[in-house]
Amino acid sequence: MDLGISIAIAVTVVVMIAGFAAAARRLLNLTFGLLRAFLAGALAFVLAGPIAKAMAGSVSPDDSSLAPLWFLILAVACALLAAMVFLAVAEALVPTGSLPGPVELVRSLRGRVVRSRRYFTIVRILARHGLGPYLRGRRPDLGGASGRARLAHSLRRALDEAGVTFVKLGQILSTRPDLLPAEFIDELTLLRDRAAPAPWEEIERVLAAELPGPVEEVFAEFERRPLASASIAQVYAARLRSGARVVVKVQRPGVAEVVERDLDIVARLARSLEARTRWGRAIGVRDLARGFAEALHEELDFRVETANMAAVAAGSRDAAVHVPDPYAPLCGRRVLVMERLDGTPLGAAAPGAGATGHAGETGGQGKIGDGAEVGDGTAGGEGVAGPGEERGAEPVMLARTLLDTLLRQIMVDGVFHADPHPGNIMLLEDGRLGLLDFGSVGRLDGSLRASLQRLLLAMDRGDPLGVSDALLEVVPRPDEIDEQRLERELGRFMARHMSGGGVPAAGARMFTDLFKIVSGHGLSVPPEVAAVFRTLATVEGTLTALEPGFDLVAEARAFAVRHFAERRDPAAVRRIVTDEVAALLPMLRRLPRRVERIVGAAEHGRLSLNVRLFADERDRRHVTAMLHQVLLTVLAATTGIMAVLLLGTDAGPKVTAEVSLYQLFAYNLLVVASVLALRVLVLIFRRDT
Repeated sequence: MDLGISIAIAVTVVVMIAGFAAAARRLLNLTFGLLRAFLAGALAFVLAGPIAKAMAGSVSPDDSSLAPLWFLILAVACALLAAMVFLAVAEALVPTGSLPGPVELVRSLRGRVVRSRRYFTIVRILARHGLGPYLRGRRPDLGGASGRARLAHSLRRALDEAGVTFVKLGQILSTRPDLLPAEFIDELTLLRDRAAPAPWEEIERVLAAELPGPVEEVFAEFERRPLASASIAQVYAARLRSGARVVVKVQRPGVAEVVERDLDIVARLARSLEARTRWGRAIGVRDLARGFAEALHEELDFRVETANMAAVAAGSRDAAVHVPDPYAPLCGRRVLVMERLDGTPLGAAAPGAGATGHAGETGGQGKIGDGAEVGDGTAGGEGVAGPGEERGAEPVMLARTLLDTLLRQIMVDGVFHADPHPGNIMLLEDGRLGLLDFGSVGRLDGSLRASLQRLLLAMDRGDPLGVSDALLEVVPRPDEIDEQRLERELGRFMARHMSGGGVPAAGARMFTDLFKIVSGHGLSVPPEVAAVFRTLATVEGTLTALEPGFDLVAEARAFAVRHFAERRDPAAVRRIVTDEVAALLPMLRRLPRRVERIVGAAEHGRLSLNVRLFADERDRRHVTAMLHQVLLTVLAATTGIMAVLLLGTDAGPKVTAEVSLYQLFAYNLLVVASVLALRVLVLIFRRDT
């Protein structure tokens, strides 16, 4: 056969397959993948010939009427119907989007192999530490508090062995007493984020890619030995050309790729746990994993931390607390250059304190918050006072200043340091406190701050009803809740913790008890509110380390008194009243006329109420789609019934010796009914429509 003829035949076949595929997609009024549509078109092309041949058997060769043409059209319609059935069945068995396309599959094959290896490594680690049954959805008997402690110990060791992402996950979970029992919280707080320093050659390549020039040109001095090293970043001491002393936080090479791969595993594990376990669904494991991934992505972008530093510094009003200044022109996604502070981390300077407490990447001043020090171990270089030297400020005053600053950030400014553990706070040489590590910063909008203020005021008054109302404004209100029981439990909570004379550990137990009440009533704490409680619980330990016996509750109540006294200042009250009256004045001027019209209409029996149904476009689209499906179903049923009735009719002119005109109409009506029914079925199978 001539090559040109072969090419022409091949092109014709491809065009016919494409035509069948396009017609099937158009009749179903949906979009399908190219592979699925091509297979449907190929099926129709293969079946069209045999169907047409079978129908041609009933047509006389010398028939000069339009019957052969009608049967040919009917054969093509039946082949097209087969393609639509294929698409409908494929959509029911394998919905669109549930499997990657061939192109995406080829592109991601290598990444899938790498992720699979890592996934099996994590599963082996969890199984080795006795956590395998939890992945399969089984929940063995823990045997009380001792069993929970053993499980928490195994979980902590498994997360520590799994690496940076899972260590970070454990650190986040250690701040959520509303989700985990106390045994898990105590164990997960022991996680430390530390690593051996990366070679200078690798760090230098990161600096060269992020800085506007070579290290020797940008900095007058740059110590190549890191002050501290953790799994995400390393910190170096340097001096700018201007003479300013700075610290440089540099992201470790390749850490972003490792984190991305591990976050995919965390998401898969979260989906599995939520699908297979009741406790996973109860605490919302997938939402936790999603929030964790977002937080870790922000931590990997040092530009976010730079912006956070500027936001917290802009709202800082206390001269006794200092936020280091970032050098924005030198800051990038993987490099952060900030002012170097001279002092001692609070975890080392506090009376009786050991190493720093929590594991967090401060990026500042010789510590990364986990006690994993490299180099001289000092926070600010030469001339740093030791833990036992005089600082020029009483510990109780420093603790009060720190708490006042943090509460003002939360309640007034709306931008607050969300991880104030001792490793992230420095006691400076001049007696001030320095805040470090702004990778974790919380933000509250005005309405949420107002609700928190009402909550704090109601607690100060000892008003359980006010606390209950304010709490239901802070958290999303469920459809059903026993408000009376909630009010009684909050009353007992305040009687236990707000009556004064508490022991030093009352603050920590207070937050734990409050979270138990919230979770016990099925209330879900928004992430920003959880960050507030986590911050207060963290700072309670910091304040106790700085001043043993520090009463967090009493000092917070004193702050509320001072703050709201400022708001009750005559000038402030006059300004608020003036603003409110100015906003209400236009409405008040129109109010008498509107009241008069309403009263007049009611008096003469003309008062009516107009309600616009389906004013929302989304409601109209939803109802329209439902009506379309109902209409298609009715048309399909009607057409099918008509086809069956016509098939049972023997009367009518004969098109062929065996088929009457009515029966030919019936066959066409059956095809139409099948097409309409398939459209309804595909809409049901495809849930995103």
